[in-house]
Amino acid sequence: MHVVKLADLPKIPASHEDSNQPGVWKQVILTKANVQPGQMQMLNWATLPGRSSFQSHYHQDMQEIFLILRGQVQMKVDEQTVVLSDGDCVVIEPCEVHQMTNLNDQEAQYIVLGISSGKGGQTVVVEPME
Repeated sequence: MHVVKLADLPKIPASHEDSNQPGVWKQVILTKANVQPGQMQMLNWATLPGRSSFQSHYHQDMQEIFLILRGQVQMKVDEQTVVLSDGDCVVIEPCEVHQMTNLNDQEAQYIVLGISSGKGGQTVVVEPME
């Protein structure tokens, strides 16, 4: 698991801008060094209802990148747990068992990008994590 907290990222001028007077600032969340070689399998906008969780599971050959748009969630990955809020990102590697729980009553929204290594792996649901 690789966690990126938006609040920890510096704001820098976009590469196409005049560095003395930029029109846009960016915060680099991930680069190609953080993403496995492969092809995009999916890009989803997802909603997690208040106080709910998705099932514990893993992907045999797919890396998943979650970007939290709104809400506060807890992500359990194998034996680690992290709380994520608006703008935070987490990269889940293939075979890492993961489960997300919404910590609030309001729905949480996030974007998830799946990158497959193309080995034909499956998604495997496992027993709930405690």
